[in-house]
Amino acid sequence: MGTDKAAGGPAGKPSIAYVGIGLMGWPMVRRLLGLGYRVAVFDIAPAQLELARAAGARVATSGADAVAGADLVVLNLPTPDAVEVAVFGAGGVAATMKPPQLLVDFSTIAVEQGRANALRLRELSGCAWVDAPVSGGPPASGGGTLTVMAGGDAADIERLRPFMADVAARFTHMGPVGSGLAAKMLNQLIVGCLHAVMAEAASMAEAAGIEAARLPECLAGGHADGTLLQRLYPRMVARDFAPQGYARQLRKDLEMVNRFAADVGTPVPMLQQALVLYRQLIEAGHSELDTSAVFTLYEQRAI
Repeated sequence: MGTDKAAGGPAGKPSIAYVGIGLMGWPMVRRLLGLGYRVAVFDIAPAQLELARAAGARVATSGADAVAGADLVVLNLPTPDAVEVAVFGAGGVAATMKPPQLLVDFSTIAVEQGRANALRLRELSGCAWVDAPVSGGPPASGGGTLTVMAGGDAADIERLRPFMADVAARFTHMGPVGSGLAAKMLNQLIVGCLHAVMAEAASMAEAAGIEAARLPECLAGGHADGTLLQRLYPRMVARDFAPQGYARQLRKDLEMVNRFAADVGTPVPMLQQALVLYRQLIEAGHSELDTSAVFTLYEQRAI
């Protein structure tokens, strides 16, 4: 990580305008405030704004208002439409951004939309855009251990390294604008397919009559081991579907990955089967449950 610090906040920390303080954004905002950052926040949910106010953030009346005095403008939003509105809609951040302010988008949106957004922001304001989608979930967002894959100009990436050192365990520059989003498509391809595999393993373990909950312990260190076996699989066995990531969000991401695969001409039969499962899960009324709730389709023999 670089050692240069952007001016703005206490001890040289950049001041932050943060738009989107939901499941992923709020834990990060809370961490940043605890580290001494000056943070202005905006969200459409009043309850989230009150949490941030109580923690010491300045609550803005709009995204455009949040931008005042900020070095970095950060987005952490659930859908491509939400990003569009937050940046270019009425009261959006593009209305008041000026160089050298830099926009950092932690959201997961389509690759071409990310590139188009960056070009549009540059034309409207002269400011740069870095796509920086994340992996790790709310615990990692609050603990500063996210994996961040980034696309943007090299100078902008270097400027961000001190900030990313406070929010991510791994921050990888993958190339120009859009490259971080392309890497996130691959992340979601792997994650989505492995969710289905974990659900099948849990279902089969229970049907086989073994202690299903001990499988992560049993397989630890072997080729089947990994984060999802150790963290996701136990939630399935425990029927713990409280959201750490919404099922609707993963379905949205898998739809984008499927379109991206078509754009680049890559066959993805495994992805398409996982996508079928998540479509069924949403149709069954489970959009607000955790992504691990795909296990319910196996449990109910709904496949």
